[in-house]
Amino acid sequence: MLSIALTKGRLEKATVKLLKECGYGTEALENKGRSLVFQDSVKDIRYFLAKAADCITYVEHGVADAAVTGKDTLIENPGEYYELLDLKIGECRFILGGLPGRNPLARNGLVRIASKYPEVARKYFRNKGMDVEIIRIEGSVELAPLLGLCDGIIDIMETGTTLKENGLVVFDTVEDISARLIVNKASFRLKQDEIMALLEDMKGMVEKRCSEE
Repeated sequence: MLSIALTKGRLEKATVKLLKECGYGTEALENKGRSLVFQDSVKDIRYFLAKAADCITYVEHGVADAAVTGKDTLIENPGEYYELLDLKIGECRFILGGLPGRNPLARNGLVRIASKYPEVARKYFRNKGMDVEIIRIEGSVELAPLLGLCDGIIDIMETGTTLKENGLVVFDTVEDISARLIVNKASFRLKQDEIMALLEDMKGMVEKRCSEE
């Protein structure tokens, strides 16, 4: 049996839809109620729902053979796993934003950046050769530049509505992100046939979707 961790929330619905289109038995996931663990009705697969970062933890410790989680989480939480496939779902991007006319990239000296993703922000400015102070924010990061806490923010943007409603603008795209299929390194050896079958099913459906767009 394969055990697959699925990210709760933003990616959940899109992931279940992809599995269903691949011919997997997702009825329990579609009618989940308060349950967190589900059996596929067609394949010998057990699914469970977890927060994005926890999906990585379960894969690293072998509790899950594979997981679907966002590239944003993988960048922020590097670990011991194989990243096998870009699923082309949950697509959005990391952006550098801030108040109009106050582009952090145009500043000299130390730049203060607020973000829920300090590693992403640190890497971005390091590649720019700029000195940066990262201020970690857990809530609405858009508030930070409005109150003068920082020179700009790095955050995930899907539609840009929240940014616009708070009077902020995008200065740069840091990185495009989407959901990825990751697997436990030991499972990739011990359950190679099962994992490769999962990979081929998902890869075929992703390619089919792309060809139809």
